[in-house]
Amino acid sequence: MGIITCKNISKTFGDYKALDDINLDIPEGGIFGLLGPNGAGKTTLIRIINRITIPNSGEVFFQGRHMTDADVEKIGYMPEERGLYRKMKVGDQVLYLARLRGMSHADAMTELKKWFVRFGIESWWNKKIEELSKGMAQKVQFITTVVHRPKMIIMDEPFSGFDPVNAQLIREEMLRLNQEGATIVLSTHNMQSVEELCSGIGLINKSRLVESGNIDDIRRKYGTNNVEVVYTSDAVSIREGDTYRVVSDSDDGGRHTAVLELLPGCISRDVLSELVRQDINIASYKELLPRMNDIFIKIVTGRDAVAGHAEEDTI
Repeated sequence: MGIITCKNISKTFGDYKALDDINLDIPEGGIFGLLGPNGAGKTTLIRIINRITIPNSGEVFFQGRHMTDADVEKIGYMPEERGLYRKMKVGDQVLYLARLRGMSHADAMTELKKWFVRFGIESWWNKKIEELSKGMAQKVQFITTVVHRPKMIIMDEPFSGFDPVNAQLIREEMLRLNQEGATIVLSTHNMQSVEELCSGIGLINKSRLVESGNIDDIRRKYGTNNVEVVYTSDAVSIREGDTYRVVSDSDDGGRHTAVLELLPGCISRDVLSELVRQDINIASYKELLPRMNDIFIKIVTGRDAVAGHAEEDTI
C-alpha cells in the first residue's frame, strides 16, 4: 500500500454520483498528480481523504491502516478556495492555524520565522490579509499548509494566482519538501507542471478513475510508435526499411531530422539496429511520446489531440 489507499470509494449528493467506486493508490515519497476536468470528482475525493466529507461506501487507508483523525494531522491541505480570514493580521492567523495543527507556541514561532525569512515576507507579519494581493495571500496560505511539517501535502491548483517568478518559488519549495520526505499530491489542470513534477498520476473522469500509474508508463501506453532520428549526411537519406516507414525527413544543411514509424511487431531497438547497419551517422535517437495534455484530451473527450512531439530520453 502507498501512503494513501482508497478502496471502493463512492459518494453521492442527492441523485448526483460524485464518485463511483474509486480504487486509487498514492505512492509514498513521490509527487502525484490528481487530474480530471472540472466536476469530475477530484475535490470530493480530496475532501474524503481529509475526512471533511464522508463517503457513502468505501474506505481510506493511511500507510496501510484505516485512516483516523490523528492521521489527518499529518496532512497539509491547501484548497483551491483559500480559507484565510481577511480581517485578521497575517502573523496572528498563521500562528493560530499552526496551533490548530498541534504545534506548541514556541515551535510554531520558530518554524514560521524560518518560512517568512525564506519567502522574504518578514514585513507582512502585522498586515491584514485584505491588504495583500492574491499572490501574496497565496504565499501565506502555502506557509499555513506546510508549517507543521506534514508527511503528506495536498494542493488544489497550487500555482493559481502566482506570477511566473513566485510560481517558480513555490515549485522549488515543493521539490525541496519532497526531497525532505513529504509526499506531494497536486490537483491541477496545468499539464506542463504535471510532466515537470509528477512521477505518477490518477485521472478521474465522470466520477470514475479512468487511468492511474507511473507517468512514463502512461505516456508509452498512449504512444504513437514513432521515433525521431537526427543524423548528419551530405548525400545519403534514410531509406524505407524492414522495421519502419519514413514519415518525414527534413534537411537543414546536411543535418537531417527524420520521423520514423515502427512497423507492426517491431520495437524501437530494431529500428536503431537497422539504421546502424545502413551506416547512418546518428546524432540522436528518441522515442516520440505524447504530452500529458494530449493524453488528457484523448481520455476525456475520446478524440486524438496533436501527438508525437514529446521526447523520451535518448537511447
